[in-house]
Amino acid sequence: MYRWEGVNEFVAVAETESFTQAARRLEVSTAQVSRQVSALETRLATRLFYRTTRRVSVTEAGRIYYQHCRQVLDALDDAERSITNLQLSPRGKLRLTAPITYGEKRIAPLVNEFVVRYPELDIEMNLTNQKLDLVGEGYDLAVRLGKLEDSSMMARRLSSRTLYVCASPQYLSAHGTPYELSELAQHNCLQGNLDYWRFQEQGHPRNVRISGNIRCDSGRALLDAALKGIGIVQLPDYYVQTALDTGQLLPLLTHYREDDDGIWAVYPHNRHLSPKVRMLLDFLVESLAQ
Repeated sequence: MYRWEGVNEFVAVAETESFTQAARRLEVSTAQVSRQVSALETRLATRLFYRTTRRVSVTEAGRIYYQHCRQVLDALDDAERSITNLQLSPRGKLRLTAPITYGEKRIAPLVNEFVVRYPELDIEMNLTNQKLDLVGEGYDLAVRLGKLEDSSMMARRLSSRTLYVCASPQYLSAHGTPYELSELAQHNCLQGNLDYWRFQEQGHPRNVRISGNIRCDSGRALLDAALKGIGIVQLPDYYVQTALDTGQLLPLLTHYREDDDGIWAVYPHNRHLSPKVRMLLDFLVESLAQ
């Protein structure tokens, strides 16, 4: 780092042809400017200025050194402007991952809108239900649903999701409406990856085992089966909200509904959060709140 010492002072003197004016420009003492320039000349083993009581002029070696130093300082100025502009207008590569369905329904449209605002961004978005290694695979952030387990990650809450138990009016007309958790054993419960559903009873979480004639790892497939009157389903709001709003599905056992899950953005705790990532997170939080 010592190679930078005296460079700013040298350039200021070369451009102002005065140690006093250079000191004023740099807001330091004239003695400090003189000291730094003398040390630089000693290190380079050459004279950079001719000094008289009336004038300071650059030597031939000083002119050559000035040209190179000016280019370097200009490049540093450009680098600082680039960082400043990056904070004002995000640009460059940004890699994120999110669960498939939530990513398709909520995250991807918002990311696309963010790119419309900042077209110099280069987005790589991997929609997968697998939990990827963010550090090892170089992701800037991931969207995760539910309870967080990985304490090595920093997390910011983006939104929340509600789990609904629901069925079509046709199914309920044919098979009756359950009002207690114990009654689920008498119904065709459409299964996802788990053989139980999550509830809350008297303020405590409770898992209830269920069974049915369809088991599938696709929420969309289970939603379709419920809409066709095949059985009861438990799915997050982003699958069923439209069907609930239109009456195609009816909510059940609402007094046993579990508290809402968190939807989180996570990123490595040891990674500096770049302005473009922070701006995207702010945008997601604001948009999902609406």
